[in-house]
Amino acid sequence: MGVPYSMTGFGRGEAQGSGYRLTVELKAVNHRFLEIVVRLPRAYGALEEKLRQEVQQRIQRGRIEALVNVAETEERKKCVKVDKDLATSYDKILKDLSAELGVAYQPDPYRLVALPEVLAVEEAEADMDLLTELGRKAVRLALDGLVAMRESEGDKLAADIRKRFQDMDGQIEQVAARAERVVSEYQERLRERIQSLLAEIMVDESKLANEAAYFADRASITEELVRLRSHAEQGRQTLAGREPAGRKLDFLMQEMNRETNTIGAKANDLLISQAVVCIKSELEKIREQIQNLE
Repeated sequence: MGVPYSMTGFGRGEAQGSGYRLTVELKAVNHRFLEIVVRLPRAYGALEEKLRQEVQQRIQRGRIEALVNVAETEERKKCVKVDKDLATSYDKILKDLSAELGVAYQPDPYRLVALPEVLAVEEAEADMDLLTELGRKAVRLALDGLVAMRESEGDKLAADIRKRFQDMDGQIEQVAARAERVVSEYQERLRERIQSLLAEIMVDESKLANEAAYFADRASITEELVRLRSHAEQGRQTLAGREPAGRKLDFLMQEMNRETNTIGAKANDLLISQAVVCIKSELEKIREQIQNLE
């Protein structure tokens, strides 16, 4: 038996290597379609599409917010750059100044590099291939946690929906049993009313039968009950399947609500009307639940 997934959940993943620690947090909420929002430092914007693809492979519906944090560890390499042109310019100016002052000039590279902007410490250029692999690994770990939470929540939702289908089954069978008696009771009431109005006149049984047959045809809910049972069974099969269940179940609930309304309008019976109210109540509760299903 498959397990439908809830659309809500949270997952966190972390990957580290070569001077970087990359953390991904995924938060999922309800949405009609799949919407993925990736938030990460601007300097690493090239990672966004790769991380989005990882999410799309595992999630089919819902709004996913991915918060990505990239931190540099102590392993991160740095390099020193020398502005040789600037150092040469300093050297020439110092030499000219020494000549003007009449003092001997002794070139000293150690003093030159201490002058402003001759030396610059720069971090090594980011390795985007490495960051992409770390990002994918972190997203997969976060997805594992997110999917596990969605599965657990989906299992609880499915159990509740199955229970409501079971309760509806009982109401539907009550309606079916009652429908068989509605016509005969209508015929008997019609006979009693005619006799009370025309006390000593014999009732024309053929006309009475025709009137009862007309009523039976007009009030028949056999087809609606067949479709209602069929939709309920399809709903159970959808819950047991491995494909996303939310949209199909939502459509089935609309169809079941339509059939239930027709039954209530045609039946012309208090007990059936009461059962219809119970069925519609369960349908509404199921519709609320499936809004959370993928």
